Amino acid sequence: MGNLGCGCPGSMARVIERETTEETNGFRAASELRQWPVQLHLVPPTAPYFKEAEILVCADCVAFAMGSMHQELLKGKALAIACPKLDDTAPYVEKLANIFRTNNTPKITVAIMEVPCCRGLDMMVREAVHQSGREIPLELVVIGIDGNRRN
Repeated sequence: MGNLGCGCPGSMARVIERETTEETNGFRAASELRQWPVQLHLVPPTAPYFKEAEILVCADCVAFAMGSMHQELLKGKALAIACPKLDDTAPYVEKLANIFRTNNTPKITVAIMEVPCCRGLDMMVREAVHQSGREIPLELVVIGIDGNRRN
């Protein structure tokens, strides 16, 4: 394993060994995406797809690491993606609180990677729920760099 020198364990270069698999009878998984845009910076808090919808707040890398992300996490939910390490996250807590407060959000799922920098997304969502003044059930899903759930 190599070190990029930036000090963040989540930025360490790693190779994930996988067995080569045959394509499964030409099967192509269907997208469960029900909206556009998906980037938290771009989604309007008043978008109709947030109205009374369960929301998946997802770290950008989750969809690439977890091959079954659409079927296991996204299906039936509105989506907002963000990167707590690379994005300017200052406005995110207020925006999420506004989404949760005005759309009667029944449940939130936060999906992050196992790397330390991703924990910031969970903390932002929890603070946004607090600022919304609502009690909303929240589920945290942690995905390993190999694409498997860690919890």
